[in-house]
Amino acid sequence: MNTAVRIQRADFDLAAEWAACRARCAKGAGAVVAFGGLVRDRADHDAVRGLYLEHYPGMTESSIERICAEAANRWRLLDVTVIHRVGDLAPGDQIVLVMVASSHRPDAFAACEFLMDYLKTDAVIWKKERRDGGDAWITATDSDRERRGGW
Repeated sequence: MNTAVRIQRADFDLAAEWAACRARCAKGAGAVVAFGGLVRDRADHDAVRGLYLEHYPGMTESSIERICAEAANRWRLLDVTVIHRVGDLAPGDQIVLVMVASSHRPDAFAACEFLMDYLKTDAVIWKKERRDGGDAWITATDSDRERRGGW
């Protein structure tokens, strides 16, 4: 299985990432599932002006690689790509890409959802929303932890 974890400031090209995944899998993949996360423009009743993300190099990648390894232990996967952006982002910007390829659709869907649920709770990344009503650090919610616990 191929696993790629990238933490970067630069945006990513979904079409290019999709094509690269397809090329790596040749004709072995029967399914590719992708999730792309975007910076929202609202949080609760506040307008969001932006999102600042910081990480601890090396530790962040390791935390995400552990999540990918757990997914590979649970499902038959051919390829996993996780790209998470850091730095200052504006509403509408791409923030995360999780792409999973497998021979069969159920494994690809389940692994992609599992990866996102664990990224929300276990990845070493700190997020601060810049809101009209004041900046706020974002943490995993009870709902996020409940979803993660369901796996």
